[in-house]
Amino acid sequence: MGNRVEQPSRSRRRQVLFSFLLSLFCRALSDQIPYTIREEMASGSVVGNLAEDLGLHVRDVLTRNVRVSAEKQYFSVNTENGNLLVSDRIDRESLCPKKPLCVLPLEIVADNPLNVFHINVMIEDINDNPPHFPQNSIVLHINELAVQGARFGLESAIDSDIGPNSLQRYQLSSNEHFSLMDMTEGKNAPELVLKKSLDREKQSSHLLVLTAVDGGNPMRTGTAQIRVEVTDANDNPPVFSQDEYRVSLCENVPSGTPVLKVIAIDLDEGTNAEITYSFKMLPEDLGNMFMIDHRSGEIKTRGPIDFEISSSYIMNVEAQDGGGMTAECKVILEILDENDNAPDVIFTSVVSSITEDAEPGTVIALFKTHDKDSGENGEITCLLKENVPFRIESSSNNYYKLVTDGALDREQIPEYNVTITATDRGKPPLSSSKSVTLQIGDVNDNAPVFQQASYVVHVAENNPPGASIGQVRASDSDLGPNGRVSYSIVASDLGPQALSSYVSLSAQSGVLFAQRAFDHEQLRAFQLTLQARDQGSPALGANVSLRVLVGDRNDNAPRVLYPALGPDGSALFDTVPRAAQPGYLVTKVVAVDADSGHNAWLSYHVLQASEPGLFSLGLRTGEVRTARALGDRDAARQRLLVSVRDGGQPALSATATLHLVFADSLQEALPDLSDRAAPSDPQAELQFYLVVALALISVLFLLAVTLAIALRLRRSCSLAAWRCFQPGLHSKTGPGVPPSFCNGTLPYSYDLCVASDCRKTMFDFLTITPEIVPKQDFSNDASLVVSATEETNKMITDSVTSTHQAPPNTDWRFSQAQRPGTSGSQNGDETGTWPNNQFDTEMLQAMILASASEAADGSSTLGGGAGTMGLSARYGPQFTLQHVPDYRQNVYIPGSNATLTNAAGKRDAKAPAGGNGNKKKSGKKEKK
Repeated sequence: MGNRVEQPSRSRRRQVLFSFLLSLFCRALSDQIPYTIREEMASGSVVGNLAEDLGLHVRDVLTRNVRVSAEKQYFSVNTENGNLLVSDRIDRESLCPKKPLCVLPLEIVADNPLNVFHINVMIEDINDNPPHFPQNSIVLHINELAVQGARFGLESAIDSDIGPNSLQRYQLSSNEHFSLMDMTEGKNAPELVLKKSLDREKQSSHLLVLTAVDGGNPMRTGTAQIRVEVTDANDNPPVFSQDEYRVSLCENVPSGTPVLKVIAIDLDEGTNAEITYSFKMLPEDLGNMFMIDHRSGEIKTRGPIDFEISSSYIMNVEAQDGGGMTAECKVILEILDENDNAPDVIFTSVVSSITEDAEPGTVIALFKTHDKDSGENGEITCLLKENVPFRIESSSNNYYKLVTDGALDREQIPEYNVTITATDRGKPPLSSSKSVTLQIGDVNDNAPVFQQASYVVHVAENNPPGASIGQVRASDSDLGPNGRVSYSIVASDLGPQALSSYVSLSAQSGVLFAQRAFDHEQLRAFQLTLQARDQGSPALGANVSLRVLVGDRNDNAPRVLYPALGPDGSALFDTVPRAAQPGYLVTKVVAVDADSGHNAWLSYHVLQASEPGLFSLGLRTGEVRTARALGDRDAARQRLLVSVRDGGQPALSATATLHLVFADSLQEALPDLSDRAAPSDPQAELQFYLVVALALISVLFLLAVTLAIALRLRRSCSLAAWRCFQPGLHSKTGPGVPPSFCNGTLPYSYDLCVASDCRKTMFDFLTITPEIVPKQDFSNDASLVVSATEETNKMITDSVTSTHQAPPNTDWRFSQAQRPGTSGSQNGDETGTWPNNQFDTEMLQAMILASASEAADGSSTLGGGAGTMGLSARYGPQFTLQHVPDYRQNVYIPGSNATLTNAAGKRDAKAPAGGNGNKKKSGKKEKK
């Protein structure tokens, strides 16, 4: 009776404890949606309205594909009403064996947008399992000397249910010798208590019925038959060294691995001390995994042990001596987890493509991980295998997001194969990988790029109109219209109107066409700004500079500047002293070429000569020098025909005719000049003589009238005449001499002037008038008009002839740096070595024109006046450059931005240095 009274009390305590644990667990899960159902519910039973609890509309259940994500589908979602339904049999004892609470976590996944909801379904136990004993028949051997109150352990019943539905108490059939010590504190197994001494001689065996009762409604029971065999006396039962053994064992150990050895001692002797070991109440699954040596008590493994099935085992080992007395100990076996399960990566949602301008943090995929191991072996770390612009973000409950983590560039990587590796923290770690392929879409994020930073196009002048002169290319790494490039001209230094008449650009190919023939002498270079533009939206473009250089062709023949014909077509002449030594500088041929470079490199050649070998001509300088002294047989008048050639291919040329007269004075040269005049018409000669006679009579009459005045002023007039005929006097008027007295300039720097009051009584004067060269006519660049009359007064003639002529002044000669032309640059090399390259050619040409400019601005030491080519009076008449085209624009130095300009200005003319050369024009016109 006492046992029955205590049983309800213990049952109530268990119920209170269960309620307390349940409340704690519910508070722990308050953040998740809880549901409670009973096990073994029929398929299709409603668990709850999932859509309402999640705050979703019923239509969202279907459109968002709301579903249950679980390894085994115990539940499903009704898309019509949003209810969570039971879809399979739920056995609480299979899901949660030996656990007071059975909670099944579920993950509800919804798409568009992607969400994961967590719910917990608590499985309530029902009384569907009756208690049962491992053995239906139990045999006990009890010595007849067993004292009253001795306890004999029995096998406990097994009930898979929990709580009130589990095993609550035991009942023993009515007898006089035994009672039941039911479920004492700390022990679940019942014990048989001897109430009355046994007498084998009276009754050798007793048959009892043990009943196990649970607390369900209705109650369920299980029975076992106990057969008590009364043996002879054995008053010392076996005693274990420990009441409880604890041992750890790693999973997956091979079969036959020793686990533990239990030891029991019996003080009896003989057969009563012989102890045998055996498992007591060992479930069938444990019997397949462990075995015990009945003699030694050593426990070994028999089959595979898996931590994922159970993390611990409790086994009861019984020791029985030969007299039938037994002892029991408990063996608690803890299974140590081994890292024998690799983690799994499960993709829930994946995006297949994304544009390259996607913002960082864009979700690419949603996945979860799972590892059957526990502890560190079940802790998972997710990493990306490659160096890709993505990262992994943890979501919740082993859910992760794959998001972008940087700029994407389709032009560099159009496709990513992202591999996610999940690795646990076991030793050694295990890992598994899953890959997802992501296509990158194109946007117009790349402007066209030209193949060169700038372009230079070389085109020769006189090119055919419409011909291609160059091409630009630009590439765009985008696709489709974003990478289709068109070309245009956006700027030029020619001006909008002139640009279209010079060049055009193909919009598709980038080919540049010439619209006209270019002229190097008019336009040497021009600049264009080209643009390449794609067809994206918005369009992107890039600019590049293109410079067109117009190359020179030999299309301009040389032009002779000196000697030139006078305005009336007469040829000039140069006087040479009869005592001139070999190498004496007679004159110089000056020519220019409008071309550039080698095309403007001039050379001088003698085509014809009256006396071959008498004169030499500088190949590059154009200087005419005496090659030998004048002989008695040599004519006083010499003629040279000079050819001027440029360096072009083919070469172009021009000719110049030089007339040279050997004479020591101007008066001596005049007869030679008169002899050169061609015979005129008889009628014209008669008229000429009549005019001369009339003029002579008039002069004699005037001389008679002015003779008295001339005699009075003879002294002053003679002094003035002496001053005028002194060599080296400048053309500038001196003190006491009016400027009007000097009206001309003669070669060798002789200035002839007379006083105004004796002009008609003494002698007629010689006049040399410099003429302005027309701008466009190079054949009439300079002219010199010389007129002379016979001496009319012997006294004045004696005065003139008595004046000693000064020797030639050597100051007029050119220095090496001052010589016109190229002599200065060639170090006086008369052989005319051809320059090695265009640079030397242009430098020499620059020196020729620089020498001319130096003379023009009055800085030359050659004695040339303003506007002369720097030539001395020896080369008179003086040559004027004011109206001559400036060919220095054709001279340029490669690598330099310097441009030669004419710095000639109006300066005071200096008197030429002393010399004895004279220039006259011949009596008749000479043809070149």
